[in-house]
Amino acid sequence: MKRTLFASAVLVISTVFNPSLAETIELKLSHFLPSSHPTQKEFLEPWAKELEERTNGQVKVSIFPAGSAFGHVAKQYDQVKAGVVDISHGLTGFPRGRLPRTLIMDLPFLTKSSDAASRTLWDLYPEYLAQEYAGLKVLALHAHNPGLIHTRGKQVKSMEDLKGMRLRAPSAAISMMLKQLGATPVGLPPTQVYENLQKGVIDGNVFPYEAVHGFKLSEVLDYHLDAKAYTTSFYFVMNEKKYNALPADVRTVIDDMSGESLVAKFGPWWNSWDKPGLADIENKGNPIVTLSDTQREEWRVALQPTTDGYIKGLEEKGVTNAREIYDAAVKTIAKYEQ
Repeated sequence: MKRTLFASAVLVISTVFNPSLAETIELKLSHFLPSSHPTQKEFLEPWAKELEERTNGQVKVSIFPAGSAFGHVAKQYDQVKAGVVDISHGLTGFPRGRLPRTLIMDLPFLTKSSDAASRTLWDLYPEYLAQEYAGLKVLALHAHNPGLIHTRGKQVKSMEDLKGMRLRAPSAAISMMLKQLGATPVGLPPTQVYENLQKGVIDGNVFPYEAVHGFKLSEVLDYHLDAKAYTTSFYFVMNEKKYNALPADVRTVIDDMSGESLVAKFGPWWNSWDKPGLADIENKGNPIVTLSDTQREEWRVALQPTTDGYIKGLEEKGVTNAREIYDAAVKTIAKYEQ
């Protein structure tokens, strides 16, 4: 009996001081992009590997991209909140209407860089956005580099050229922008844009350069207007109960790998990720028209009714401080873009 108790005590002590003997913590991480996308290759896979290494193998992360059991774009938020997956990287615009405060960042002509937009989102999070992520541990909020207007068959150089065109839109704010400009917005997951362009269901889309390469869209596009018209925001979150149930040392590692230090990486990442898309366009010989700062300001002023209408709509739906959030975003972006 004494030997049994002694052996048990040794096992417990060994487990405490030797993480390799502890039970492996398996975490499911899902996202909506192809496994070949740089989001997985340069962000999620290295992040998961670092977590595994820094916990001495105590944590193992399995990644589920688009096409997997947990890879649907519209299910990321609900999956992680329900604990179906432990960590999720998703688009704030899917499902529609779930994260209205965060989506203020998607309003047209608000920012010119992923870096400024991502840092602004993180600055706004504690005071203005946190209530949208109840039940979740927010690891990062970020945005891509401002998007272009890409078209097939017809070149767009001015606001008037958009009239009558059918364009895939990533969010409600950009849908409102396109409607004001006389276009018809079409809601589609990013993975369905290529097919719908090819079939002529849509005439174009609004995406950053990165998506042109990621979804091979240069093959079905002809013209590009670099208007820096908008950005799209993303979340990287963990189920809060799962996070709280982790050993303290594992939580410390996750905290150290997330937050401000992670958010600061997205600007340089997106600058790098845009290059292959731009190269695809140039190699095909598609013309790119770039709006000057003066022209961008003309578009911004013309689209002010979209911004005001969007904010008013949020206020009517209960986001009573929507204008305050927008003004805070404008002020914070200006700090990072000066």
